[in-house]
Amino acid sequence: MRTETLSRSVLRNTALLLGVSLLVATSAGCAADSESKSSDSEATGTTAALSFDAWEKTVHREVGTGNWIVNGDQAISQLGKLREFYEEYVQRGALIVHHPGGQDAKWSDTEKVNITYCVSKSSFGSKYNSVVTAMSSATGTWASTTDVKFVHDSDQDDNCTASNSNVVFDVNQTSDTSYLARAFFPDNSRADRNVLISTSAFGDTGVYTLAGILRHELGHTLGFRHEHTRPEAGTCFEDNDWRELTTYDSASVMHYPQCNGTNTGDLVLTSKDKQGAVELYGSPQ
Repeated sequence: MRTETLSRSVLRNTALLLGVSLLVATSAGCAADSESKSSDSEATGTTAALSFDAWEKTVHREVGTGNWIVNGDQAISQLGKLREFYEEYVQRGALIVHHPGGQDAKWSDTEKVNITYCVSKSSFGSKYNSVVTAMSSATGTWASTTDVKFVHDSDQDDNCTASNSNVVFDVNQTSDTSYLARAFFPDNSRADRNVLISTSAFGDTGVYTLAGILRHELGHTLGFRHEHTRPEAGTCFEDNDWRELTTYDSASVMHYPQCNGTNTGDLVLTSKDKQGAVELYGSPQ
């Protein structure tokens, strides 16, 4: 089980540690993985922004056999193999998706438009309305970016626990101050599908708003990994269980500022974040 966290380590105004609870203790400060990604001439220029269907139309079809010719002289006869080639060599990335065991951790076409959640009234008490507002803002940003829909089921707010199967995930408060917030990936079981917000998130968090913190966390709930695990970051490597959706983005909403990130303001989606989200889930409907 992976649990995504937003750490409390705020180094005034710039160094909010957006950590992974199971990995941050061992991976922070580690050298980036030296393994380089394969590339070819198809992976340059504007092809990175093309969907598979659009890219396929640009590939030469061999006269007679109908084989697709890639890399100048490599024949591919099966559409499935062509898709594998596209994903491995053409789809060069700024978001990266969690990709354990060679499978994307993402919501299905049915699930993605009805990601229900509750916000615990008893847990947040007087802070309940602030959390509802921040969640509405953060979910709205992702929904306006790509074809996903988060639905606040307020009828479940009085019984908003990890055992409530009437919602996809619950939002609760925690007294654990080792992070600001934590989330999950789509392939987690219901018991582990929680967004927990630390009491420390309601204190001094520098330039980061609660909505900004939740924009980062909700990125994880959609399957997006920390951008800085890529070799380009040069530090904070986590693991290789990810797949590129766009080219590297040091300003990404999913990038730690202290891991050679370049965003010094609130946590907001960049143009590449939006591009990557559309690549995985499609354009907003």
